[in-house]
Amino acid sequence: MKWYAVHTYSGFEDQVKIGLEERIASSELKKYFGEIIIPKEDVIEKGIKGVKKRVQRKFLPGYIFVNMQINTETWHLLKGTPKVTGFVGDQLNPQCVDEFEIEKIKAQINEGIKRPKSKIEFSKNDSVKIIDGPFSGFNGVVDDVKSDKNKLEVLVSIFGRATPVELDFTQVERN
Repeated sequence: MKWYAVHTYSGFEDQVKIGLEERIASSELKKYFGEIIIPKEDVIEKGIKGVKKRVQRKFLPGYIFVNMQINTETWHLLKGTPKVTGFVGDQLNPQCVDEFEIEKIKAQINEGIKRPKSKIEFSKNDSVKIIDGPFSGFNGVVDDVKSDKNKLEVLVSIFGRATPVELDFTQVERN
């Protein structure tokens, strides 16, 4: 079996997965289908009154990945699923996605579960307020952004001197 990228209506990826799984289960084509992946990751966002909450964000909205063996019946089963617009690429002879790319997507999904990313983007010279940790209540200026680690280097004035402090994205908010 190979992986295929399937285009869906954006925002309906979960419904497509459920619908496709139901159609597969009710057909006699189970042996031609494997895993179905919706590329999403956990992010931290601020809700009402500044309360942090963990939510899932789709990082490739409008797409799901299906491990399947293509033949006429499986092609029609997938294309007939509500909210599916088709395969990515050639509709009659879709190209498969490399296993390497699928492993990268799975790694991003797993990384998001282990260490959720902040939904807020920061840039150098942003003015921030520290809301968590030993420097809670201090104001500072972003000196460096390490997006891959979800870390910031913030210059905080301590005893009149700018002191660099490394913080998580979730420990600060913009002023």
